[in-house]
Amino acid sequence: MRRRTLLSGIAGGLVAAGAAPAFAATRRVLHVRRGGSVQAAVDAVDGPGWTIVVHPGTYREVVAVPADKAELTLRGASRDPRAAVIVFDRANGTPRPEGGTYGTAGSATFTSAAPGLTVRDLTLANDWLRADHPDITGTQAVAAYVTGDRSHFENVRLLAHQDTLFADTTALDAFDRQYYRNCHIEGDVDFVFGRARAVFESCRFHTLRRDVSFTPKGMVFAPSTARANPYGFLALRGRITSGAEDGAYKIARPWVPSYETTAWPSLVVRDTWIGPGIDAAAPYTNMREAYPWQTMRFREYRNSGPGAAVTVPENRPRLTDAEAALHTRRTYLGDWRPDGCP
Repeated sequence: MRRRTLLSGIAGGLVAAGAAPAFAATRRVLHVRRGGSVQAAVDAVDGPGWTIVVHPGTYREVVAVPADKAELTLRGASRDPRAAVIVFDRANGTPRPEGGTYGTAGSATFTSAAPGLTVRDLTLANDWLRADHPDITGTQAVAAYVTGDRSHFENVRLLAHQDTLFADTTALDAFDRQYYRNCHIEGDVDFVFGRARAVFESCRFHTLRRDVSFTPKGMVFAPSTARANPYGFLALRGRITSGAEDGAYKIARPWVPSYETTAWPSLVVRDTWIGPGIDAAAPYTNMREAYPWQTMRFREYRNSGPGAAVTVPENRPRLTDAEAALHTRRTYLGDWRPDGCP
């Protein structure tokens, strides 16, 4: 009873007169409605196993799920991920009120360090645009920054331009696992990046059109896998599509951060349709000359589509059948079986 009273008081302070409660508790479920706050619902969670249902609407706010909100489910009330949108607009170089700038991780609209997080049927977006801020040089603008182990995203749209999804780990020596299924992820530069052990199954990666004179216009992946981690990013049974001209994008470039120069980026793209937006002749490139992509763990296996054509074999390192048997969802996720997975 004390719990219900507390939530009623919080909800009543969040909505305009005459509106429905911003959220209410029913059997460890919180409902966030238009005019309410997703972050307020997250703050109200007091233990593992809660579900937050986000009803249709646009929620312009920053949402952070701390590590102590374990086993939280955040889902849209509709199965259409476009119905409920959590969005904000800030970048790496956006000034903070207290001084300095937000940095790449701090630019994220959605952040989670919670183990066992599940996100379903939502859109997470950062709508900061370079053209609107020509004075800002730090143009990374993250939609989601995820570090907790066993993080599961299902039927989620992740939208931004540079650095859309920061799939990272809780510590340099942690091998935190993430699983993305039936998700739409779009951007332009390095828009899936980080050192997590992450599986992307049946996902669509969409490269955006950029009105710039240079090529490549951008890269889909920029893994920064720890050297001790046998597995990095695995994309399987997905699609890479493009809103840009043919050959304008690369599949990946390796990211070796200045704070972890021993990183050995790992990426496997397999059983995936790759559209003409990818440069088939040279699908990989360097981020820094000191760390050439040819020395990284970049491999492909049984891809199809015009962007998967092998015209220069040495530019498309491929797995053997025996090696491919080690690069599956099960080997990457180990003893964790996300809900709905066989």
